[in-house]
Amino acid sequence: MDKILFHLAIPITDINSAKNFYVDILEAKVGRENKQAVIFNFYGHQLVGHVSKDDLVEPKGIYPRHFGIIFTHESDWDDLLNKCHNHNISLYQKARSRFEGEITEHKTFFLQDPFYNILEFKFYRHYEAIFGATEFVEIGDR
Repeated sequence: MDKILFHLAIPITDINSAKNFYVDILEAKVGRENKQAVIFNFYGHQLVGHVSKDDLVEPKGIYPRHFGIIFTHESDWDDLLNKCHNHNISLYQKARSRFEGEITEHKTFFLQDPFYNILEFKFYRHYEAIFGATEFVEIGDR
């Protein structure tokens, strides 16, 4: 089977602000765009920002809705975190480790884009924990 890509559509209110965040900070590439939408190559997946006329509301927290990337190399996770610090990007939740010492141990931090979409960036210490380690029931915060 050929590589399968993930597609996610999110609300935005301004294409230039979306490009500033996703391209300048997160290094996404711009695909097609028009006055109503912009397509990003977001780490090899299709992220589409659709301009919304609705009032976008800041969420009360990261649950139940957020999206993001799982890096397979810790250095990539570290590089993005350092880039955020160097660009004075506020973290929605500070960088931390979860489930230390367990198979599901991972590093994580959260950002919020200008449209209140929350993004999480992870690195799992043990690759098999991404989809495996099914005997562990803890997911998210303890």
